Amino acid sequence: MNKEIFHNYLKQLSEHKPCELKIVVIDNAGFHSTKDMLIPDNIKLLRIPPYTPELNPCEQVWAYIKKRFKNKTYKNLEDLKDWLKQFVDSMSQETIKSIVGNHHYLNAFYAK
Repeated sequence: MNKEIFHNYLKQLSEHKPCELKIVVIDNAGFHSTKDMLIPDNIKLLRIPPYTPELNPCEQVWAYIKKRFKNKTYKNLEDLKDWLKQFVDSMSQETIKSIVGNHHYLNAFYAK
């Protein structure tokens, strides 16, 4: 991942349902640097503090996957990749929402 890929991601995300406001949670990864980057008007970036994996939706999804992954063995890396792809493909939108529906964000939203 690099800054150019991140910028292209934001651009394409912006073009998907362009009238919809999107909030993208970012951490302090180097490629999340927005210096000299034009952020589309329908995207708001929400930077989380360092060392707060509980606020990072990606970390929450990985934790969910890792709980189902541990104590499994695979013959090779390809088998592991196949399992991971099938597992992620089988996750419903409701499951993902339940994993990333962070009460910290909801409390901040409703406090306004």
